[in-house]
Amino acid sequence: MTEILQGSLCGRLDPRETPAAAIAMIDAEGTVVGWTTTAQRLVGYPAAEVVGQPISTVLPLTRRTLREWSSTEQCLARGGWSGTSTVRHRDGHALKASLRISLLWGQDGEIHWLVSGTDIASLSPMATTGWVRDSLLTRSPIGIVVRDRDLRCAWANDAMEQQDGVPCDQRLGRRLTDARPDTEAERLEGVMRQVLDSGVTTVREYRAWPSADPRREHAIAASYFCLQDADGQAMGVCCMSVDLTAAQRARERLAILSEASTRIGNSLDVMQIGQELADIAVPLLADYVNVDLAESIQFGEAPFARIGPSDDRRPVLRRAGLASIHPGVPESPWARGELVAVPPNSPFAKVLSSGRSHLEPVLDGSPGTWFDHDPDRARTMRESGMHSLMVVPIRTRRAFLGTAVFIRTEEPTPFQEDDLLLAEGLVSRTALSLDNARRYARERSAALTLQRNLLPPRSVQGTAIETASRYLPADVDNGVGGDWFDVIPLSGARTALVVGDVVGHGINAAATMGRLRTAVHTLADLDLPPDELLTHLDDTVRRMAEEDADSHDPSRVTGATCLYAVYDPVTRKCTMARAGHPPPAVIDPHGTVTFPHLPTGTPLGVGLGIPFEAVELELPEGSQLALYTDGLIESRDHDIDAGMMRLCGTLAHPGRSLEGLCSSVIETLPTQSPCDDVTLLIARTHALSPSQTTCWDLPSDPAVVSHARTLVTRRLAQWGLERLEASTQLIISELVTNAVRHATGPIRLRLIRHQVLTCEVTDTSDTLPRLRHACTSDEGGRGLYIVAQLCRRHGARCLTSGGKTVWAEQELDPGS
Repeated sequence: MTEILQGSLCGRLDPRETPAAAIAMIDAEGTVVGWTTTAQRLVGYPAAEVVGQPISTVLPLTRRTLREWSSTEQCLARGGWSGTSTVRHRDGHALKASLRISLLWGQDGEIHWLVSGTDIASLSPMATTGWVRDSLLTRSPIGIVVRDRDLRCAWANDAMEQQDGVPCDQRLGRRLTDARPDTEAERLEGVMRQVLDSGVTTVREYRAWPSADPRREHAIAASYFCLQDADGQAMGVCCMSVDLTAAQRARERLAILSEASTRIGNSLDVMQIGQELADIAVPLLADYVNVDLAESIQFGEAPFARIGPSDDRRPVLRRAGLASIHPGVPESPWARGELVAVPPNSPFAKVLSSGRSHLEPVLDGSPGTWFDHDPDRARTMRESGMHSLMVVPIRTRRAFLGTAVFIRTEEPTPFQEDDLLLAEGLVSRTALSLDNARRYARERSAALTLQRNLLPPRSVQGTAIETASRYLPADVDNGVGGDWFDVIPLSGARTALVVGDVVGHGINAAATMGRLRTAVHTLADLDLPPDELLTHLDDTVRRMAEEDADSHDPSRVTGATCLYAVYDPVTRKCTMARAGHPPPAVIDPHGTVTFPHLPTGTPLGVGLGIPFEAVELELPEGSQLALYTDGLIESRDHDIDAGMMRLCGTLAHPGRSLEGLCSSVIETLPTQSPCDDVTLLIARTHALSPSQTTCWDLPSDPAVVSHARTLVTRRLAQWGLERLEASTQLIISELVTNAVRHATGPIRLRLIRHQVLTCEVTDTSDTLPRLRHACTSDEGGRGLYIVAQLCRRHGARCLTSGGKTVWAEQELDPGS
């Protein structure tokens, strides 16, 4: 039974596979004075044949050996001997047994020996290996007490005092209830009487408070054997006990750490992970726990490095976790989410500077300690009755993430070293989860920043057009995708609407999308017609594909579709072209939804050389355009036609706001976690009134320049823009002069007053002017330079019908 207890203690032997030990008691001369039925089963000798005989009958032990052991300091110090030996069976064969010979003390210093043994052949292979290799019985002290029929202690070894705190001289000659007058002792004496009456070995567990650790309850497992005399009658009971407290604590620590593995780190929110640590530690380990984390890790930034003792810098910590056995957590001066001070010379500061945990079994809050520098925390700790403290750094290999504080208030037992080991194990698991969450937050923040910088504002309000949009990436973890949309202001109060879709998802698609969006902006600044712009964009995508092929990067994606539309509020005409993209939806002011016939075009980068075609539509005032990507109308369970019908039904609500309309469309998606990126851009068109535009046809004559200035001056006066008269006259003079000098045919002059004042001069020449620096001796070449100094923005665009338009924009309020 000793082997069973020891096997259970060490976690190496299965009690169900280990037989009960044979027990024999011998005196100092080596004569057997007590025998058990388990000993008879092992060697075959009944008590009548062994009691009173030398132990050498069955064991290779002599009186001389025992006398030498009795005088050996090493043997006395160890309380006996353990190992393997050969035992003779009654029928003559030999047994290889694992033996332990323990030294017992009786009254007046008498010596007896208790022999326990088990047949190694009856043990499992794993158990046998453990016995031979580690000699497990030697590694843990076993308490032994032999009591007579009246249950008075006749013999005991030194290990018993370590278990229950009762000295040997106070134990010998007394019953258990004399040394421990409690109900536990009465119960154990009842067990011993049953063993004496029945002769059956019994195992029981009881509690003790040894003098070496009086504040902590110890769990003791005891095995009770009936000792028989030569007549086979019960002469007493032998109790062999093992302190299982360390094993139980180890199992409890493993259970807590195992539970922590499942409960900590289920989220990628650093604040939630800090709270999970606090929740699992209370009340299993502490009465109150707080977790303070570096504020920077919440945003994915690098944690702080170790703070030196002489360093004046103090990290900014934020309270992430709080838990207490008391409702409302009255022990914490700071609420969860608040910034926490780290006073100098406190255990918290020392932990951050040394990187080592701080254990203070008995908290010293007397004057002259660190409490003097932190009165708020000191007052709270005294009022809450905090008496024991552990501070554990939360850190990775290179930096600190924060601290975890464990405190006991109601539990009277102070923290011990094994409690600190458990706390460090919990914190270590938490640190790993926190570092993973920090890295995720950093990557997500970078991805969101990239996406935010690549996409325009969610809504745009203007005199010509107002928009609202929604973006729902398939990569919900990082929040990035390959779809994009854009609202680009053009000259002449026009606006370009763009929606595109890059093949693939995630960060690689987003990077490609950024390159394409930049290319579209560059081409849009050239005021190219939609079909011509898509042609140039197609060349760009093919060039990108060639570059990626040369780089041998399989993760790069360049295939894309795109829809490009230009709306002119003066003519209420919208010109659009698409490259393999779904057609736009047009909603008239009455709520009728149509999908205009628009040539599909090939996707960008395919390289078939098929030209793109543009279509021009005239839109009534208050019409709406819905541009989207295929993720909005396609799903695994429905085809495109069903998606377009669903979209059509949702858009047919003319009185709804653009934001509300966007939300309604997104809510109709079959799932909120789409398999493809979803982008929606809805624009409501407005027309400029005739009073906001003025147009004149002028002859190509140098004398017309003066007449043009007069016409412009009158119109500015009617619009109340006299403050722009001087600059506008100079701009018109330069633009009309250039048209007369470099072109033939009639000249058209147009003024548009919307968010800015636009001056346009159209002629029949296809040659675009360019800005250059004129030399001192040059007679011309300064016109566009002068225009550039007077306006906010200027440029030129070719017309599809031939000719060009040169334009310049001025702020309506020159001081803005």
